[in-house]
Amino acid sequence: MQDRPLALPHVFHRAEQLFGAKTIVARAADSTLTTRTYREWAQRVRRLAAALDALGVSPDARVGTYCWNSPAHLELYFAVPCSGRVLHTLNIRLPVDQLVGVVEHGGDEVVVVERGLFAQFWAVVDRLPAVRRVVVVDDGSPASLPVDDRIVDYDTLLASVEPVSGRFVVEDENRAAAMCHTSGTTGKPKGVLYSHRSTVLHSLGLMVADAAGVGERDVLLPVVPMFHANAWGYPFAAVFAGSTLVLTGPSPSPRDVADLMREQRVTIAAAVPTIWTGVLPELAAGDVPDLRLVFSGGSAVPISLSEAWRTTLGVPLTQGWGMTECSPMVTSGRLRTVHDGATEEEQALVRSRAGSPASLIELRLVDPDTGAELPWDGVARGELQVAGPWVAASYYGDGDPSRFTADGWLCTGDVAVIDDHGFVTLVDRTKDLVKSGGEWISSVELENLVMGIAGVAEAAVIAVPHPKWSERPLACVVRRPGADVSRDDVLAHLAERLPRWQVPDDVVFLDEVPKTSTGKFDKNDLRRRYAGHVMAP
Repeated sequence: MQDRPLALPHVFHRAEQLFGAKTIVARAADSTLTTRTYREWAQRVRRLAAALDALGVSPDARVGTYCWNSPAHLELYFAVPCSGRVLHTLNIRLPVDQLVGVVEHGGDEVVVVERGLFAQFWAVVDRLPAVRRVVVVDDGSPASLPVDDRIVDYDTLLASVEPVSGRFVVEDENRAAAMCHTSGTTGKPKGVLYSHRSTVLHSLGLMVADAAGVGERDVLLPVVPMFHANAWGYPFAAVFAGSTLVLTGPSPSPRDVADLMREQRVTIAAAVPTIWTGVLPELAAGDVPDLRLVFSGGSAVPISLSEAWRTTLGVPLTQGWGMTECSPMVTSGRLRTVHDGATEEEQALVRSRAGSPASLIELRLVDPDTGAELPWDGVARGELQVAGPWVAASYYGDGDPSRFTADGWLCTGDVAVIDDHGFVTLVDRTKDLVKSGGEWISSVELENLVMGIAGVAEAAVIAVPHPKWSERPLACVVRRPGADVSRDDVLAHLAERLPRWQVPDDVVFLDEVPKTSTGKFDKNDLRRRYAGHVMAP
């Protein structure tokens, strides 16, 4: 067999040669839409690769991006790694100190920033002496720019060079293609380097029918930001398959997302559950007739939300689970033939699980105390560990080596149960479990039950200290507008469905559950806020 590198130049040239007439649709800052063909996009990728050379960017440099889901960002997704450099997507929602730490840790020489985000990045640039140039993309924002030799206009830069001709070549498939940092919810962000090989294989994994089945006929809308775990790999898979790609642009609202789904006849969309909660009221039956898959990840999907999508639009939310360390796809919750005879209620319960492992991914459950491997019997609870060709073997630089086992598995930090069909139920993050009187209580299970109450919009459950039981669960609840849900309503609902010792001792009501930089519930914030909370009797 021929030994050909699994590298992103192949993905780029395939799209350029086969799918030149396909389109990339993008929403701008003023909500207008622009359309560019893959052929036009490919020429801009070639110009950008030449522009990086003209700027004197080192052949293997990290190139930071501080951008939304935009055409320029997609150009960077390919021009940077295809020219041998490393794409380093920077989370625009990171606190200032973490942002500085991430850029320093990555060693970025150049950072490409959209004009609407320029001010917040420029505020820290003097703390980043290694950043020699800040390239600014005109996203339609009216923000003004200072006069500074370090600032370069993106389009002027592209116009100043001739496109790279011929084929891009990356001979070593294990060469780094991209870098992402974890969101920092369990400490400082840790760097993960994705190789060309892992990125190509992950893209193929998304194209498998029982994962997302991304194909040439699809119209793909990744609402998940391109600055977070490479938008779950969907931009790479879309280009590989030749899908029509729809990009949300800066700070999309639920109405913006709904309009794009409706007007662009989207077939696949991906986002976190909080996004889908906001988008659903903006859509009505018949609005999205071509929609076939609505993927949700980042946190557990409430059954009530998934079923609301199914009854309203005919397409339930399909849950998946992954981590930055896993590129990020690990599981997909698409039903299998074994579920065909199940009732709608039973199928809804299966969809509420994280799903079964993607192609080439291996899972195991391990007893955290003894290290013994546990059975897949739907009962045994253990730490979920992951292995596969797009799973990190270590962190970049000074990351935590304890997260990797001696035999090469990633310790996820998640407690899970796996049934005999290989479907994973995530019980909780180890740090989010409530240990009350020596017994473990799952915050995820409680949250799903609370969010099943008609008047509840969001719910997060945390552990608070208790003098007798060590910890007890506290439910933090957001009411829907106009809803009249009381503490007693929540506790009575749970008491009908759970043993008494699992029912929270108290309920607090919030205007909004705080979110992390990736849109997950920020339980660290809630734990700090309610550390001294006295439970109601």
